[in-house]
Amino acid sequence: MKVYLGACLLALAVNAMAVGALQKPSWETLSLRTPESVLVHPLEGRKVLLVSEIEGGSSDADGAGGIAMLALDGAVIEQNFVRGLNAPKGMAVFADTLYVADITELVAIDLGSREVVARYPVAEAVFLNDVAVDVKGVVYVSDTRTGKVHRLVNGNIDLYREGLADANGLYTEGTDLYVGAGTQLLRVAAEGTATLIAEGFAENIDGVEAIKGGGFIVSCWAGLVYHVDTDGTLNLLLDRRSEKVNTADIGYDHETHTLYIPSFHGNSVGAYPL
Repeated sequence: MKVYLGACLLALAVNAMAVGALQKPSWETLSLRTPESVLVHPLEGRKVLLVSEIEGGSSDADGAGGIAMLALDGAVIEQNFVRGLNAPKGMAVFADTLYVADITELVAIDLGSREVVARYPVAEAVFLNDVAVDVKGVVYVSDTRTGKVHRLVNGNIDLYREGLADANGLYTEGTDLYVGAGTQLLRVAAEGTATLIAEGFAENIDGVEAIKGGGFIVSCWAGLVYHVDTDGTLNLLLDRRSEKVNTADIGYDHETHTLYIPSFHGNSVGAYPL
């Protein structure tokens, strides 16, 4: 009984931390190049932060974009980890391949060689935005402007789901796909059935991450960060709209319970303990 009670109290404590208002970041790295997304990933024997840098217009096919690599303390390990992309946004990794949304293409990069190994044009794509991979290696990519989610299966791109207005942030759990579509968070099951998880966000959703202790952390690009409780209740953690500081596609470290927020304002990434 004591063990069970202790475990319950620990779980409650973790969840309480998750819903507390965000304070100042423990560190903030400046002088990045339009950082849009952060991905926490183990690489070369250490955990690092991969940061997509648009470096230009968000729809400009100019070859100026890329991926920077930061340490967990915010130090820049290598800002030119990958270059030659256009306007890279969301990222996900499967089997040592980094998949990046790049305007109208899903780009595959070998993390060992840091070379682009494939480019998958997405038919009728306008503004590919976020990427997620499920347990079977299916890669999903959202197109915000068309309200669609496409997927890469066995080297082929197909249309997975449409009619998802302003589809952006993606997260997978098993074979279920969570989609931030406008001001709604939806779960799309493998057979395609969509279920509403939460709604009522004050701005359109950008990043979605499931967190230790239950629920999700959701960012809205306009400058908001929420905790979504397991019953769908929204808890506002951060509001920087009056400062005109955006909060783009967040990254999350499950081991340290740390949230990483990229922002175009100041071209920064900040670390926020939850």
